[in-house]
Amino acid sequence: MAGEGAKPLPLAGIRVLEFCHVIMGPSCGLVLADLGAEVIKIEPVEGDRTRRLAGFASGFFATFNRNKRCLAIDLKAPEGRAVIERLLADTDVVIENFAPGTMERLGFGYEALAEKHPGLIYCALKGFLSGPYENRPALDEVVQYMSGLAYMTGPAGRPLRAGASVCDILGGVLGVVGILAALQERGRTGRGQMVKSALFEAACFLMTSHMTGEAITGRAMPPMPERHGAWGIYDTFPTADGQLFFLGITSDQHWRRFCTLFERPDLLADEALNTNEKRVAARPRLLPIVAEAVARHSEAEMVEMCERAGLPFAPTAKPGDLPTDPQLNAHDRMLEIALPNGGHARLPRLPLEMGTHDTGLRRQPGRIGEDTLAILAELGIPEEESAALVERGVVGGPAAEKSDAAA
Repeated sequence: MAGEGAKPLPLAGIRVLEFCHVIMGPSCGLVLADLGAEVIKIEPVEGDRTRRLAGFASGFFATFNRNKRCLAIDLKAPEGRAVIERLLADTDVVIENFAPGTMERLGFGYEALAEKHPGLIYCALKGFLSGPYENRPALDEVVQYMSGLAYMTGPAGRPLRAGASVCDILGGVLGVVGILAALQERGRTGRGQMVKSALFEAACFLMTSHMTGEAITGRAMPPMPERHGAWGIYDTFPTADGQLFFLGITSDQHWRRFCTLFERPDLLADEALNTNEKRVAARPRLLPIVAEAVARHSEAEMVEMCERAGLPFAPTAKPGDLPTDPQLNAHDRMLEIALPNGGHARLPRLPLEMGTHDTGLRRQPGRIGEDTLAILAELGIPEEESAALVERGVVGGPAAEKSDAAA
């Protein structure tokens, strides 16, 4: 937990209003919040629907909403919009990932806000950038299929989405990149601007090396499970205790280390295997040899041996293995995140090291509208007026004192 006396974070003093739900927008807000911005999450009076998702999506809200303040408010009510207008007077950045046209219908589109607040940076996180698709609805899975990412991930004839919401998160992080660049430019010009990031273009950005490869070779790229390998050994092999162990031999130095590690001077002396190109050509012969060597050892033994030899390797982990991973737990890099069911999850902090800054946990993911009353008070709204707004359902959340969610 970041201490009260910690060094101010890089984005301290920047206020962000986050009109977002699910992953793409909240991941953008999460990075800004972890870096020190005051991020105010704007959600409906009944709460962000992401709070109520189940199954695969049950962890979305707790994952992407730490270090934020929560304001529950009815944006369709004139009194609710008036509260947002007062907040905007001291806001640096707006981020939103609603369907196209939603913010404009609420009166909070870029053109309307830029006219009143010329220094405002407005980040729209959408399915598509400007163009013929811009009004289509999109999801992470939709753009994985559209971009070729699903085709490249699954075996031939069986396109498969990646095992994480990579396009949502990359799109959110690219939004952060645009926001930081716009803040830098505002420091020179005094003016804000529109920033837009999108799922489809983020997914296609991930595909650029495959696009380049096709342009160079003149051949269509096969899916990754059937790829033409660039290295002699770059595969998973069963261990003696039934685990799958990835081993990469991508250089001649790696090959020499492998042959020494497994006491195979005969392979090292074999001129048909003395370069990576020759080993690629000899894969049908080489793979069973490596598989036999790995199969004599347990996963733990392979980890110790390959680490000692300096070979690229990896056991095949599952999500449940990560909370106890020694690397993730080094230097207090795992955060104890409170869950709606009263439990906790150990999650990685922002994967950055920045000088002596502590980008850790300052505030747990909030309850619905946890900071509503405190924010209204900061805006100078009298207590009796706030109570009336609560009574009429214009704002919502805990009706008690301001909660210290980081306690």
